[in-house]
Amino acid sequence: MNTKLTLTALAIAAAAHMAPVSALAHCGGCGAEEKHAAHTEQAEMMAIFPLAEEAGFSTLVAAVKAAGLEATLTEQGPFTVFAPTDEAFAKLPEGTVANLLANPEQLKKVLLMHVVSGSVTSGEVVKLKSAATLNGEAVTIDAKKGVKINNATVIKADIAASNGTVHVIDTVLMPENL
Repeated sequence: MNTKLTLTALAIAAAAHMAPVSALAHCGGCGAEEKHAAHTEQAEMMAIFPLAEEAGFSTLVAAVKAAGLEATLTEQGPFTVFAPTDEAFAKLPEGTVANLLANPEQLKKVLLMHVVSGSVTSGEVVKLKSAATLNGEAVTIDAKKGVKINNATVIKADIAASNGTVHVIDTVLMPENL
């Protein structure tokens, strides 16, 4: 899937469910800040997993389902998710995704490497040097030239969900012990 189309789909999905990606994405530039705030307050946002599902992150969605984490990313939180694109999964060595999908415990370790407790916006991320993930490992954060999480670059930040924040990344984060 084309990253540009995937990111556009995510923004459209968020806007369609009143997640405040931006005032323009939300309501076509309603114009008045107060009016936009009222739209956002009245609307119900989508949770992280359904937002990713609707936006077309097909590999991530399949992985979350295979690991049994869809309820966690829908009903719990708040979380910050560094969501790899389909292209990020495609960059893994041949057979890696299939192997992970066949091994739910390993897959869960990989996926939880992408999740941080709490809703952390880009303004907060850039002040950090590292963050503890839900798999128990820490990720390194470098905000000198853009934002890097370990070896992944954040390509879209601050996608709001009802149970946290999503930042889209271009590389899958892999635990050291896999």
